[in-house]
Amino acid sequence: MKTAGIICEYNPFHKGHAFHIEQTRRAVGGECAIVCVMSGNYVQRGEPAVFAKHARADAAVRGGADLVFELPTPYALQSAEGFAAAGVHLLDSLGVCGYISFGSESGDLAQLSGISQAIATPEASALLKGWLDKGLPYAAAQQKTVDAMLGKNAQALKSPNNLLGVEYLKALAAAGSKMQPVTVRRMGGDHDGKTGRSASAIRKGFLPDVPPDVPPALLPAMLPAMLVDVPRICAAVYEAEIKAGRGPVSMEACELAMLSRLRAAGDLSALTGATEGLDQRMLRYIASEATVAGILEKTKTKRYPMSRLRRMLLCACLGVISDDIKNPPPYIRVLAMNSTGTQLLKEMRKKASLPIIIKPASAKKLPGRAAELFRKEAAATDFYVLAYSNAAMRSGGQEWKISPIISSI
Repeated sequence: MKTAGIICEYNPFHKGHAFHIEQTRRAVGGECAIVCVMSGNYVQRGEPAVFAKHARADAAVRGGADLVFELPTPYALQSAEGFAAAGVHLLDSLGVCGYISFGSESGDLAQLSGISQAIATPEASALLKGWLDKGLPYAAAQQKTVDAMLGKNAQALKSPNNLLGVEYLKALAAAGSKMQPVTVRRMGGDHDGKTGRSASAIRKGFLPDVPPDVPPALLPAMLPAMLVDVPRICAAVYEAEIKAGRGPVSMEACELAMLSRLRAAGDLSALTGATEGLDQRMLRYIASEATVAGILEKTKTKRYPMSRLRRMLLCACLGVISDDIKNPPPYIRVLAMNSTGTQLLKEMRKKASLPIIIKPASAKKLPGRAAELFRKEAAATDFYVLAYSNAAMRSGGQEWKISPIISSI
């Protein structure tokens, strides 16, 4: 059976994601299994995921995926470059993926491949460094570099999914991967838009301005807008999470726990991105501001985009430091699967180059750095559940207790 990998966040899974999976199968042809590497409880934009990872993985399998693995938190909370490299590494390590598929605004693989090859040249590196030295943020410096090298073709890099697709292509080349890239043109709303199939717009439907005393059981009835762009079979998962008081989770719900951790932090220099005195600037506002939003707003400059600052704050809260990502992810963690995924997993266990964690108890047998990374993941989950509205759902140690979701749908 052919197998295609998708690196994703599904925050939350919606009809645009289902369309991507459907079109990937059509592009690859024949019977095609879909394997996803998905961010866990925290996502690349520097926020907690709106629902916990096992629920989002369950929704993904109901929506068309066959097998969902976790991208560990330290890698999910990195720039697009680091996020892509870690995801490609995990898909390659499975030993079964012949394809990697990603969405893009252009849908033009040749164009995106040309951009990725141009960015990887020594000339591009020199130009990029020059713009960075002048104080530009990384994304802006990269755009100016590509503008200089490719002219009007560089406009594609201004679209977020094109940008991430270029990073996937760069990661494939750097890893010497044999996976064949496939891109599917995005339909509907922009990646961070407020309408159409945008995950951002749907998250806003899950996070309305609701008085804090509203019982969790009543929330599903207050969220009809989100059902428009979410497959009904997936929406049922989210509604169950809300009814149980396990979501939706937001930065605001984490705020007091974050402020407590941040104010206890005496040194941020070990964080990824803590360069040019940014760690000291952030510490200054951690000490003086009363809200997370205030810290971010005061720390932000033209050079440091908000997503980078959010990632730094979360990493500071979770104890994630730059040393955690010096090497690629050292294990593969299963979150959810269907019957096809179960059969595929048997093949992977023979071919994978990394240990595969199915039952969480087996993580206790991981060696060295892998064991430490899993313990850090467990601690990150302990922090995440503090944002649940139902106090009974906030118990510690949940990372060690939840087995993969096996879907019969």
